[in-house]
Amino acid sequence: MTSTADRPSSTPTWTISVRDDTGPIVLGGLRTSWAPLAKQTIIAALIVGAAVGSTFSPWLEVTDAPLMWSGVAIALLGLVFAAVAVRSSAAMRVELLVPAIDFFAVGFLRFGTGDAASVFTAIVVLPVVWVAANPGRRHVVWPVLGTTGTLLLSYAISPTEPRPSELVRLFIVVFVFGATAAVTNELARQAGLQLAAVQRRRRVAEGEIDRAALVQQSLLPTTAAGLPGELRAVGVCIPARTVGGDFYDWFPTPDGAAFTLGDVMGKGVGAGMIAAAVRSLIRSTVDESDPAVAVRRAATGLATGTSDLTSGQFTTCFHVRVDRDGHARWVDAGHGLTVLRSVDGTVRPLRSAHLPIGVGTSWTAEDTVLEPGDVIVAVSDGVLDLFGGDLDSLDRFEAWVAERDHPQKVVDGIAELAHADEHPDDVTVLCVGYVP
Repeated sequence: MTSTADRPSSTPTWTISVRDDTGPIVLGGLRTSWAPLAKQTIIAALIVGAAVGSTFSPWLEVTDAPLMWSGVAIALLGLVFAAVAVRSSAAMRVELLVPAIDFFAVGFLRFGTGDAASVFTAIVVLPVVWVAANPGRRHVVWPVLGTTGTLLLSYAISPTEPRPSELVRLFIVVFVFGATAAVTNELARQAGLQLAAVQRRRRVAEGEIDRAALVQQSLLPTTAAGLPGELRAVGVCIPARTVGGDFYDWFPTPDGAAFTLGDVMGKGVGAGMIAAAVRSLIRSTVDESDPAVAVRRAATGLATGTSDLTSGQFTTCFHVRVDRDGHARWVDAGHGLTVLRSVDGTVRPLRSAHLPIGVGTSWTAEDTVLEPGDVIVAVSDGVLDLFGGDLDSLDRFEAWVAERDHPQKVVDGIAELAHADEHPDDVTVLCVGYVP
């Protein structure tokens, strides 16, 4: 979000980006459009391997080579159909035709490699599981019918009177594979219910995060209301996630105005809540002339909590109060990323050796006199990542600031760099200009 105090008519913008890397979701589980091709590739490979092994192995029997290779051809036909299906949404709707074809392929393979004595009958479990994993009890019936058809195909090809033992074998095999289909279907149903519950919780969480982002947006200043005419302010906050731990703020004081930039350790909603608390505590010292009092009050306010939210957290902060005559009193709580750009283009740091809020216990303010045209530029450490993120990034950033003679150019330039690529940390900049 970008806010300007010297352009009250500007409209703030806030961009929320949610990345979803889960891929296409269907009831019954997660899958990609390539899943049918992958499944059919495995089945076809087993059927081809069975035929080749039976042809060249002395321990495997081939009773009808043409029908055996017919089963191979049918399996390869299913592979071609699956390859077409992954590129066509219409074909995906009839995806289950592929395992239906496989029942015939296994039936021909079984008849050609010894019929009832074939060692490859178990391959039929793969299309059984494929079909049964789909939602709906009807997907238990189809595998049972497919298995029955696979076993009866030999009687259709070569009609004979089945022996009682073969009928018992048929009943047991169909029962076992039917039970396998029922168990698979139930597991898929349970997985679908769990997935739906997770999706509901995810939607609730995303809604809460979106509301937290709107609240955080509302806390950033957007207008020049109440600021003295001698002071100009512009800032931008671009969180790495929907909600960030950075913030900037300004508000009028009896003698001028106060300006703050804070960076809470971490990212996300927790850091955003601490940022809001620090901002509110600093604002509560509007009548205090010493900015160190504001930092101490923020530290005291956070120290009274005993929850895990604030435990081990710290906040770096730069807080400055500027009078109408250009007298600036500032305190640096472990921040160290604020510079003063003079009207002649020189840049010098405004930093101290004080510790961050949540670590240190004592802070003192320092004084700086601003000349007309001077600009205070405070940034979060995420800005340094835009300049390489190494030991020399601060020097490069200061040289970059020296080349820009207007606060708006600094803010717009940082925003452009941040939006040019993904940034791992929140990016925030606050510029305060003295224009008497």
